[in-house]
Amino acid sequence: MKKLLLLIFFISTLDANILQETIDKAPFGATLKLPAGIYKGNIVINKPLTILGKEDAVIIDGGGVGKVITINSSNVVLKNLTIQNSGKLMHQLDSAIFISKSKNSKITDCKILNSLYGIDMLMVEDSVISNNFITSYDNDIGLRGDAIKIWHSHNNTISNNTIDKVRDATMNYSNNNIITNNKISNSRFALQIAHSDSNLIEKNEFRYNSVSLMLMMAKDTKITNNSIQSSKGAAGIGVMIKGGHNLLFEHNKLRYNAKGMYIDSKWTEMSMKRYIVHNEISYNKEAIHFHLTIRNNTFTHNKFVGNIDDIVKSTAGYETKSNVVQYNYWDRYTGFDTNGDNIGDTSHKMYQYADRLWHYNNKVKFFYGSPVMALLNFLAQVAPFIDPILMLEDSKPIVKIKRVEE
Repeated sequence: MKKLLLLIFFISTLDANILQETIDKAPFGATLKLPAGIYKGNIVINKPLTILGKEDAVIIDGGGVGKVITINSSNVVLKNLTIQNSGKLMHQLDSAIFISKSKNSKITDCKILNSLYGIDMLMVEDSVISNNFITSYDNDIGLRGDAIKIWHSHNNTISNNTIDKVRDATMNYSNNNIITNNKISNSRFALQIAHSDSNLIEKNEFRYNSVSLMLMMAKDTKITNNSIQSSKGAAGIGVMIKGGHNLLFEHNKLRYNAKGMYIDSKWTEMSMKRYIVHNEISYNKEAIHFHLTIRNNTFTHNKFVGNIDDIVKSTAGYETKSNVVQYNYWDRYTGFDTNGDNIGDTSHKMYQYADRLWHYNNKVKFFYGSPVMALLNFLAQVAPFIDPILMLEDSKPIVKIKRVEE
């Protein structure tokens, strides 16, 4: 058996079935070290096994049909491989790698090219996806697949991957996962998390996506030390939050987005808490946009610099309460600090003015920086036609901070 494996490993281009046959004949826990060459894909791994590219240009090619590699076993390792050309059938979830009902697998240092879905994980636990490059077919963005699709999968680490020009990366009904040090760009929803609990998203870089982070009914999520920048389009959103409970958004940089953070909460919600602390939220068209109501939020120790609007609300009315807002820096604050404690003598109040059309009409907002709009803005503050509605009030605004670098 060992002689057969050694012979195969020195053939650069294999026939249609020899890689699958080698996998089937290999003992449990074997390591297959492949030399450079093109290997036919659509392989299935049903045992603990390591497939390692001895050198660059080890290519496993799916030929444009189905799933390139299917893993149905725990303790499988794929390393230093180029995996390409999956099928293109969206309803079949054609993917470069499909992992099902397994534990302790590792996919590292691989390139996934020209594949509809990248890595599709179904009921996978305690596994590592790291140091991979993932991209999809060059289709319209809605016709690409997900770079990583995580479904009912727990305790996994997704780290140091570069993801570019895919549709989404998604996590559904999956708990206690760590997503760290990834770079995700030029996609639709860079990371979408739904109905998932106790996940950590840290030290990632999101850039040029339509929506960088979308959270729906996610509980106990910690989002920290991420760079979320330059969401694309007139409606580009850095972070979108709908429902959920106990979200910590801390030490992030949220810059150059049409909407830095979009919060969709209902007036009936009782215990859905969002803790938004120690962030830099700067140079966005709208820093924080509330869809319906403003409640159950904590904003402390944030820096709001250079935004066209700091707080915007889609609708008028509904009760605003149960918010904690203090120790934030607002570059629009006009109060004084007479005792020198770096806390304003008066609170910073943010109102909703029904007569400010540029809050609700993007075509009007285009002219926001013009002298005429500046005059209208000033007049609306001095003598609003309709009594304004208080949206948020920072009771202890910070007066001075170190300069925020552009």
